[in-house]
Amino acid sequence: MNEHERDETTRPAVSPPRTAPEAAPAPGLRRELPAEVPASAPTPADETLRREPAGPEVTGRQRLIKGLWPPRLTRAQLIVALLLFGLGFGLAVQVASNSDSDSALRGARQEDLVRILDELDNRTERLEDEKRGLEKQRDELENSSDQAEEARRQTIEKERQLGVLAGTVAAQGPGITMTIEDTKGMVEADMLLDAVQELRAAGAEAIQVNGVRVVASTYLTDSGSGVAVDGNKIAAPYRFKVIGKSQDLEPALNIPGGVVQTLEKEQATVTVERSTKIVVDALRAAERPDYARSSSR
Repeated sequence: MNEHERDETTRPAVSPPRTAPEAAPAPGLRRELPAEVPASAPTPADETLRREPAGPEVTGRQRLIKGLWPPRLTRAQLIVALLLFGLGFGLAVQVASNSDSDSALRGARQEDLVRILDELDNRTERLEDEKRGLEKQRDELENSSDQAEEARRQTIEKERQLGVLAGTVAAQGPGITMTIEDTKGMVEADMLLDAVQELRAAGAEAIQVNGVRVVASTYLTDSGSGVAVDGNKIAAPYRFKVIGKSQDLEPALNIPGGVVQTLEKEQATVTVERSTKIVVDALRAAERPDYARSSSR
């Protein structure tokens, strides 16, 4: 180590410069300070004003709207709302259907209205005839000297009538023949069923369609290019042989919006002919009930 480095090592560190001592305040120049004011505790109103800035005043209508929307529905209120909606929808559909029927009658021609009135009069007359027939049977039973024999005769006559209705015996009498030509293949089973129902309502006592006897339990279904009656497939042309009062049967088929007009809309041709003798000879086997037995003793 040389002499210069030894001098640097042994040289004391430089001390920081001294600061001049603060001068003491001169007497008579003491600064007067204001007295301290104790801070008051903040009130709740001040805290509210500090947290929420002042906004526009809310009106009563705005408060009402805010209370109603968004709605707060419970399950019971929702169920009641759905029930009321269903009731209203049903009433609307009912009113619309009544309006449609009323508008159809309102737009009908005078001759169509006369035909409808005649049909209603004919049905009333048929019911009156049936009533008179039942009253006659009652009087015969009450006034007959041999009531047992009279009851037997009426029972045989009733059995024959029921056989005609059940299709177990042949029948003949006045009526109509309705032929439906369906070259386009548009006639379906429900259209033929409507024809059967309309004929029954008009007083048909025996009906036969293409060799199949129509009874109370008859059903019609679509089967390929044709129709099946009680499982027996038939094809066009469909020929109905109907026994009844022809003056009632034919107008019932030709009422506005009835069977004939519906079939003609499907491009089918309908021909109705009256006859004084219609033979219905298609028979159905008498079915024996499996469980039902007569309760008479």
